[in-house]
Amino acid sequence: MTSFVSELLCPLFIFFSIIQSSLSQSNQYCDAGFEYESGSTTACGSGTAPSKLLIKGGTVVNAHHQQLADVYVEDGIIVAVEPSITVGDDVKVIDATGKYVMPGGIDPHTHLDMSFMSSGTIDDFFSGHAAALAGGTTMHIDFVIPVDGSLTAGYEAYERKAKKACMDYGFHMAITKWNDDVSREMEIMVKEKGINSFKFFMAYKGALMVNDELLLEGFKRCKSLGALAMVHAENGDAVDEGQKRMIELGITGPEGHALSRPAVLEGEATARAIRLANFVNTPLYVVHVMSIDAMEEIAKARKSGQRVIGEPVVSGLVLDESWLWHPDFKTAASYVMSPPIRSKGHDKELQAALATGVLQLVGTDHCAFNSTQKALGIDDFRKIPNGVNGIEERMHLVWDTMVESGQISVTDYVRVTSTECARIFNIYPRKGAILPGSDADIIILNPNSSFEISTKSHHSRLDTNVYDGKKGKGKVEVTISRGRVVWENNELKVTPGTGRYIPMQPYSYVFDGLDKKDATYLSSLKAPVKRAKSSS
Repeated sequence: MTSFVSELLCPLFIFFSIIQSSLSQSNQYCDAGFEYESGSTTACGSGTAPSKLLIKGGTVVNAHHQQLADVYVEDGIIVAVEPSITVGDDVKVIDATGKYVMPGGIDPHTHLDMSFMSSGTIDDFFSGHAAALAGGTTMHIDFVIPVDGSLTAGYEAYERKAKKACMDYGFHMAITKWNDDVSREMEIMVKEKGINSFKFFMAYKGALMVNDELLLEGFKRCKSLGALAMVHAENGDAVDEGQKRMIELGITGPEGHALSRPAVLEGEATARAIRLANFVNTPLYVVHVMSIDAMEEIAKARKSGQRVIGEPVVSGLVLDESWLWHPDFKTAASYVMSPPIRSKGHDKELQAALATGVLQLVGTDHCAFNSTQKALGIDDFRKIPNGVNGIEERMHLVWDTMVESGQISVTDYVRVTSTECARIFNIYPRKGAILPGSDADIIILNPNSSFEISTKSHHSRLDTNVYDGKKGKGKVEVTISRGRVVWENNELKVTPGTGRYIPMQPYSYVFDGLDKKDATYLSSLKAPVKRAKSSS
């Protein structure tokens, strides 16, 4: 997540530097028609959009089952999943023999076109979507930031930003202050705008950080609306103290970022949020779980029966903090995010927690700032915009890290990259499934093919990539977005404006049975006690 304090300090000249840097990158976008170049691949236009499509001979994988079957699609909807479907000549046929046919990935945690003064994240709802589709992700849920505390103004701003969308998307909403207007607007967001989750920042003191009083009010309101409460869990007061300590010690480089906000502060905030959610008796979603400390608090709560969801992100699963000590500032600064990427050992424990169900789904926190923007903090790590990439790389890295290593099954892979997100945010089985009636958001993954991640060939507008040089097995060879073939033969074909907003209804399965728990609590109080009034 971005450091909003540093963003507020951005001078105007940064804007012009960003524009110049963007135009000089190898990945170019032509706004007139949105022509798109990446490496040796050029693609423009609407992509292949047949009304009828047959995916033949693959292994169809859902979160609960896999089978050899064909998948027949008409007008963007899956019509049939059966062996040996026969079709006419008017149907486009894709041969998936020896490959997996899966639901497209759903990324639950992104920040596209997030604007602050004269700067903002480098990927918007076109370039970010292009990158996602090339990597096998067909939907994401982005965080709407209120405008001057107004949820409605924030929502309307993001509606405008998303007009260039080329895949489906949904919204979470951040809550940054509390009053009666915010409470009323939360109801509007849930009942009229299709938002069923609200995020509370326990970090970023002086900008977005909320105190415990606001957190409690927000949790209560979320519960009353059937909306999921989400937290960025770091102790903002302690982080502020840690930053001052590093500066006093003369540690001003990117390594100071990690040193100023150790894992214990993530663990403390996670534990506090969990206990407050338990006090209110509402489900809790902890975003970007980066440490053993936070993971263990989630494990303990889940073991006790509390409804807590833990979301690791790809950077936490596959990277370690050593890059922050790199002697080249540009390289080191590209790895700055919050909570920080942790030391070796945390990654393996987070992988194990994902494999055993302690953590439930994988996001990215894709929040891309280029090297010019990161250079804001060349003399003070507190001014480095926080964020790394991942929206294009997630599906490949999770497959290679978790499936190829034998830690999870192919069906589990579908669950953690797509289905569980759809279930948590109440859009299953429209999304997250290869079933008749589901949207035809489909990927074809070749487990015997290899991938290599490169800054030169990725589809983000970034001039860096924290996964640059990583290689592995399991490549997404075809991506289909609502029946349109948008990625095939290493060629991307996308069109701005073809993406749809997906409203998400309240009261997903994580709320099931909470009313019974409330009733049990009330009956256990044995109060109020009727007492005789004293006759003095």
